[in-house]
Amino acid sequence: MQLHRRALEEIDPWWCPTWPITWQRAYTAARSWWLEANGEPDWAGMPESTLFEGEQLGRWVLAQRAGHPGLEAEQQDLLAAIGIEADPELVAAKAATEAKPKVSQADRFQVGIAALGLFVEREQHAGVRRPHKEPLETVKVGPGGEESVELVEFPLGVWLNNTKARRGKLTPGQLAQLAEHGVEWA
Repeated sequence: MQLHRRALEEIDPWWCPTWPITWQRAYTAARSWWLEANGEPDWAGMPESTLFEGEQLGRWVLAQRAGHPGLEAEQQDLLAAIGIEADPELVAAKAATEAKPKVSQADRFQVGIAALGLFVEREQHAGVRRPHKEPLETVKVGPGGEESVELVEFPLGVWLNNTKARRGKLTPGQLAQLAEHGVEWA
């Protein structure tokens, strides 16, 4: 068995990578692109929509440039060999996005209830049409911790429709909150 493994590694040292094969397949397409460009492709200028050899190459290259620090050292070496390097701005943007707190289902429900409350107070009924978006003030926390109030358009009609479809998963307390606002099916 070791003989076969050594023979394979002589042909391609990356025949059995520790990362997903989908990554390796996309890398192979990127390497082919690099070869066709005589080793001088414009990775930074590549449109995200670029397709090559059945791979979404533009999207993949962008993801590698943004997620470079999270890759294994061998992956970084493979990318460097074909000129794909980390983009500090993309890396920072990805880190900032990942640092944002995730909104729980319970929090999302409370935002929906707040929007429904505003709608019912203004319209005097809970008959929200599916396309309706309710203007809602939210507090946003900036990268430096500063807070600001923003007006967002909460998709109340879609939220209410989805909540109705998933009403079997709602708690008795959530159903009671909906009923308090006049939602018939609650």
